[in-house]
Amino acid sequence: MIAMLLAVTVTGYAQQDSLSIGQSMASQSTAVIETGDSIGRLLAPMDSIVVEDTKSLLADSTSVVVNKKQRKEKVKRDWNTWTPDPQRALWLALVIPGAGQIYNRKYWKLPIIYGGFMGCIYALTWNNMMYKDYSQAYLDLMDTDPSTNSYNKFLHLGVEITEANENRFKQIFKNRKDKYRRWRDMSIFVMIGVYALSVIDAYVDAELSEFDISKDLSLEVRPTVIPNYAGGNPLQAQSVGLSCCLNF
Repeated sequence: MIAMLLAVTVTGYAQQDSLSIGQSMASQSTAVIETGDSIGRLLAPMDSIVVEDTKSLLADSTSVVVNKKQRKEKVKRDWNTWTPDPQRALWLALVIPGAGQIYNRKYWKLPIIYGGFMGCIYALTWNNMMYKDYSQAYLDLMDTDPSTNSYNKFLHLGVEITEANENRFKQIFKNRKDKYRRWRDMSIFVMIGVYALSVIDAYVDAELSEFDISKDLSLEVRPTVIPNYAGGNPLQAQSVGLSCCLNF
């Protein structure tokens, strides 16, 4: 009987211990669930913030991409209604010959301008070379050193300079030297003139780009009655004539 009482007592204590352990585990699991819920509630706004930040970043990046595309896709210039700036055309022509004509889109004028420059440069080079040759020949003819005879290359075959014709050849070489020097200087002035004309043409062409050249610009000759009050006769107070009318 004592043994049975001891067994029942131990069993009761064991059941109480198991119930207490189960309750403690249940309470712990409930605490864990509550902790997880609280952590979830804490993380929920963070997730929403991250999502909103991601959306804002995507929106910003999209707007940046759209802005870049808009910058790249600018409205193309309509060359039919475009008019050049006279000041810009002037400065371009001053800095680079022919650049004003390129800016005004008058490309057909470039061969004329550069042809004029090339012609002036060729004339300048040729006349300067001939001037130096005749100057040296004249100096060699004027001195008394027989070894300096560069003037012989200008003489015809079989012609020699003697005391009888020396003065005549001196005058010939002097005149040719002066002539080629004058032509050389003239080539420089002509080249400056071509440059000035290119600048003036670029500026005037840009200024007249908006000038109306439509069919409304016309000159008409019409009959008209001209009042004439110089005489005292009322029958001669008016005269019949012609008037020129310019429409613009």
